[in-house]
Amino acid sequence: MSFLRALEQTLLTIIRTRELLMLAVVSVLFYAVYYPAPYQQQTATDIALVVVDADRSPMSRALVRHLSDTRAVFVVVETGNLGEARELVRARKADGVVYLAPHLQQRVLSRGGGTGIALWLNGAYFVRAEAIGETLGQVALDALDELAQTVPAIARQRAPEVLVQPIFTTGGYRDYVFPAVANIILQQTLLAASARLVADRRQRGWTVMRRAEALGMLAAAVLVGVLTTGFYFGFVYWAQGVPRGGNMPGLLLAIPPFAVAVAGLGMVLGSLFRAGDDALKVLLPTSLPLLFLGGFAWPLYAMPQWLATGAWLSPATPATHLFIRFNQMGATLAEAWGPFCVMAGLAACYTAGFLWRVRRLNAEVCTGGA
Repeated sequence: MSFLRALEQTLLTIIRTRELLMLAVVSVLFYAVYYPAPYQQQTATDIALVVVDADRSPMSRALVRHLSDTRAVFVVVETGNLGEARELVRARKADGVVYLAPHLQQRVLSRGGGTGIALWLNGAYFVRAEAIGETLGQVALDALDELAQTVPAIARQRAPEVLVQPIFTTGGYRDYVFPAVANIILQQTLLAASARLVADRRQRGWTVMRRAEALGMLAAAVLVGVLTTGFYFGFVYWAQGVPRGGNMPGLLLAIPPFAVAVAGLGMVLGSLFRAGDDALKVLLPTSLPLLFLGGFAWPLYAMPQWLATGAWLSPATPATHLFIRFNQMGATLAEAWGPFCVMAGLAACYTAGFLWRVRRLNAEVCTGGA
């Protein structure tokens, strides 16, 4: 069978086989909508807070008033009892507590140490905690400005410095998490589809496959991978508002070797199984370990050396260092040359591995062992 004929037939097989179509196409579309959904609300709005005003000074009352005027939060109860406030949070009638300590205004006037303002938030709202902290800082400055008009001593004070030090990103967790997880999604869907494609062929009974036919099958899977990856970086990132387009030529250069590496690896693994279901049972649980080996949730340099080195055998690892640099950071090819060479090397090795496995299976057929 010729290269073009094998490519066409493989594409038709993917379209006509429900399991392959679900893995290669439908699941990609599903995750494009499903995964970013929890991170849509990156701006803090309407967080219910209990205010404990233990100072009862003009400044603390100004703080409460300004806090109620923001769209980030709304004050459900104002009390002087911290224990009561905690019970309201435990009963899920509020999402957090703002505590204004006694002598707050006096500390400001005397430039005493500490801010005198504390914030406790429900742990379920970790995504929006940074934005609420910034809101409280701005509210404090607004209250000081208002009070300075009537209390000259405050006007002479140096404006308090509000230091916000985000751990990961100021743009929100979606913009941090999704670009990295998208690489795992794209890899695992194409990997599973490619593995099943070859395993199903073995299940039906392996017939001798020429090199041109093997490359045509691989090219069909690569084409699917290029199209789905381009769909993510082109349409999905735009629809979800994810930062993109930093270095489009570099991104377009990196996508094909990624697709070749993943499809080649999938076909190598699929050739080890005699049924598509068996291949999926082994591959599907690998998604979470590969996510952590990508180097974004936990840095590679903090892992044991053997584990950090082995992580680069997964195409998603160099893909994370390539796609994020090109798409989000606008890096040049020279700045991403290391991961690009690794990706090209993986593409060549896994393609060679698939061709070697085809020769082995062909030999088994000829000897009656397959």
